[in-house]
Amino acid sequence: MSAVRFVAIGDSFSEGVGDELPDGRVRGWADIAAQGWADAAGHSIQYANLAIRGKLAWPIIEQQLEPALALKPTHLSFNGGGNDMLRPRADLEHIADTFSRVLRRCDEQGVTLILLSGANPAGQLPMGSLIQRRGDELSAAVLRRVAGRDDVIRALNWPDQELARGAYWSEDRLHMNAAGHHRVAARVLHALGYEPPAEWWARSATASAGPSGFAYYREHVGPWMKRRITRTSSGDGRTAKYPSWVERVPR
Repeated sequence: MSAVRFVAIGDSFSEGVGDELPDGRVRGWADIAAQGWADAAGHSIQYANLAIRGKLAWPIIEQQLEPALALKPTHLSFNGGGNDMLRPRADLEHIADTFSRVLRRCDEQGVTLILLSGANPAGQLPMGSLIQRRGDELSAAVLRRVAGRDDVIRALNWPDQELARGAYWSEDRLHMNAAGHHRVAARVLHALGYEPPAEWWARSATASAGPSGFAYYREHVGPWMKRRITRTSSGDGRTAKYPSWVERVPR
């Protein structure tokens, strides 16, 4: 039995925003998958998560990649670009180059890359058609960079039309809720060769639609626009929730 050391890097998608526990802690797909991995494998694994909400793709690489590799992981997951796509002049090929950088560094360090694409929020967001087009183009650009690399573990969520349904999203319509994060975790476990619990694939029957109309813009779009104008980020001042190894044991 070989030891598994799994580290996640990225933005709010990998941090777990939208899947908040009653005590206020953020969970998310990576936490869920780490526990599920230990359960399915029947042995403990080491898990770290350096992802921080609001990060653009290249700052993720500059701030998280080398600290993650310094932990000597066996597996590293990466997703980025979702925040970049919302910017007016997003260079999608430049964003996709981050995936090439991560793959190269993983190759150099002998680390298995778990490649994720984000879930697709376009159906419920303002300017949804623009987000759909950019997401399609970014996904294609990333896949070109890993073409022929069957050793890269792929958990591709962008094409998942079920996951794009509103029942999998939190009230801000930009981050997945607990049901969405469980579905992504199920896809990761499946890509690793394990069978996740069947209920992880299912939508929640209790999902809240959240505010609509002006209330939605006031509560969610307005604060986002203010951060753009003031050049601030939701991740400013935040630190990684698991910057060093924590153990996940089978339940």
